[in-house]
Amino acid sequence: MSPFPPPHALILAGGLGRRMDALAHGAPEKPLVRLGGMPLIAHVIARLRPQVSQLWINANGDPQAYASFGCELVPDTISGHPGPLAGVLAGLERLAGEDAQASLLTVPADTPFLPSDLAARLQARQAETGGVVCAGSQGQRHPVIALWPASARTALRHSLMAGRLKVGLLLDTLNAVTEGWDSEPDDPFFNVNTPEDLAIAEIRRTARQ
Repeated sequence: MSPFPPPHALILAGGLGRRMDALAHGAPEKPLVRLGGMPLIAHVIARLRPQVSQLWINANGDPQAYASFGCELVPDTISGHPGPLAGVLAGLERLAGEDAQASLLTVPADTPFLPSDLAARLQARQAETGGVVCAGSQGQRHPVIALWPASARTALRHSLMAGRLKVGLLLDTLNAVTEGWDSEPDDPFFNVNTPEDLAIAEIRRTARQ
C-alpha cells in the first residue's frame, strides 16, 4: 500500500487525433474508438481509477460523448487546441482551486495498458525531488504521463502564452525527472495513435486474457 494519499488525475482527451481517423472506426473522437468492445478511454479509466482520488477528463468536443464515464469534464482554458500542455494547465488550474498544495497525475486517453503502480511510484519519486516526475519506458520519457505539482501551473501558463508548446522543453525548464518502467516485458505506456497501433493493442489485449 502506498504511504501517500491518492492523487487527483486528469485524462487528456482533448487532442484532435487526426492519424487515427476515428470516424472510420465508428467513433466521433479517438478516445472513443473501441478496443476489445470498450472505448480506449474506458481502458484508461479502469486502470487509473483504483489509483486516484478524483478522476477528471480534459475534452473539448461534445460533452455528452463523455457523460457516461462518470468523470468531471475539464475543457481547455486556452483556445485554439494548442496541444496537450493546454489540457495539463486546465487540470492544474482546476486542482489549484481545490488544493494548491496537491499534485495532478496526467495521462493520455490512448494508453490502455497503464501500470497499476503508476501513481504510487511517481508519488514516491516526487517525495524525493518535489518537482515534476514523468514516466519512462524503453529508454524514452513520456512527457504527459506525469505527476505535476499544482505550483507548475504558473510556468506552464507563461510557456503557453509565449507560444512555447513543446512539452519536453517545459519539462527541461522545470527540471523534471523520470521514473522508469524499463523492466516490463511490454511497454506499459504504449499509445494508440493509428489504426496499425490499434491492431497491435488488440493483439496485446487478447494475449493478456
